[in-house]
Amino acid sequence: MTMKNFLTLDDFDLKGKKVLVRVDINSPIDAVTKEITDDERLMAHGTTTIKELSEKGARVIILSHQGRAGDSDFISLEGHARCLSKYAGKEVKFIDAVFGKSVENAINEMRNGDIILLENTRFYSEETLERPPDALAHVHMVRKLAPLVDIFVNDAFGAIHRQQASLVGFGELLPTAAGRVVEKELMALNRVFDEKMKPVVFVFGGVKVDDSVKVIKNIMKNGSHEKILTGGLVANLFLVAKGYDIGSANMEILKGKGLDKLIPAAKEIIAGNGHRIETPVDLAVRDGERTEISVSELPTPLPISDIGRETVGRYCKILEDAKTIVFSSPVGQYEDERFRYGTKRLLEFASQLEAFKIVGGGHIAETVNSLGIRDKFDHISTGGRATLYHLSGEKTPVITMLQKAKEKLEKQKE
Repeated sequence: MTMKNFLTLDDFDLKGKKVLVRVDINSPIDAVTKEITDDERLMAHGTTTIKELSEKGARVIILSHQGRAGDSDFISLEGHARCLSKYAGKEVKFIDAVFGKSVENAINEMRNGDIILLENTRFYSEETLERPPDALAHVHMVRKLAPLVDIFVNDAFGAIHRQQASLVGFGELLPTAAGRVVEKELMALNRVFDEKMKPVVFVFGGVKVDDSVKVIKNIMKNGSHEKILTGGLVANLFLVAKGYDIGSANMEILKGKGLDKLIPAAKEIIAGNGHRIETPVDLAVRDGERTEISVSELPTPLPISDIGRETVGRYCKILEDAKTIVFSSPVGQYEDERFRYGTKRLLEFASQLEAFKIVGGGHIAETVNSLGIRDKFDHISTGGRATLYHLSGEKTPVITMLQKAKEKLEKQKE
């Protein structure tokens, strides 16, 4: 997929236009203070798409969500507006509603370059419904907001896998483009599929195991110059698929998360591409302190919490030969200082290599930041699960919507 598949900001005359921008500024929130603890996504959107639209004279209306109903991070976006103001370089005015008279008045009063942020879209119950885009085009929020604006820009890369009203409903009714964050993310991730960027080495750990397996299946199907390095729950899954008994405690963890159902898929992958799937040769287990054992010593009654030092050495040698490296998630329980070694060592080693280096969002991005080596990586994604969906080859609702919007506009011009 290239950027020619859909429209970007470059395809529109933006001056004076009312532009509705769906971003993903869903951020970690302190459970007690309700303050934003990581403003990475706010910086990504504020310094690029939002700032550019404002500087080009557009009247910018921002939509986003935060948290889920019932969770501690399900809060108003008022604080997000203050944070965005810092990165956009001008005031982002907060409007305490998603639609209605106050929103209509605020939009009508805007001047060129003004920016407003509407309230958390998930305060509106229909936002969380997953329906086809043509159905979502008729929900109340879309019907109320669409007539007030000229252009819709979707820049919510972290939510490209969701089919919800604010993400795909407006694309049915308005000229629609991808924002700069979506554009940047896809350009970086699509390099993984470029023959000139191979061999590619992927590192999969303990987060989003089901999505990781989908990506691995797609990688194995679509190329022959890729290697998979496994750690965490992904490693445990593939060790079982290779016939190892990882011990009842570790097996119960897989079962408790419903991951045992992935064992047949992992066995199928191993059967056809076993030489390209690297599993640990030694492991760190939790025995009060860190204790390392060889896989030949399995099964173990102790929880597996990291890859071992010999495995790290083997993985580093494989990374040396890569032209592209993709880190999906930590390979151990990084939040515990005793089990940081594998993740820390692999990231630090990769940071010194000349390969094109991609880091998925979420925990692995936080890890890179905490190590102070962010500038050594070429691309830090704003969406961990979105990255996995794209790499798995699955069609995502937002990307499909962007493609259809371009086709629709081209037909209108004929």
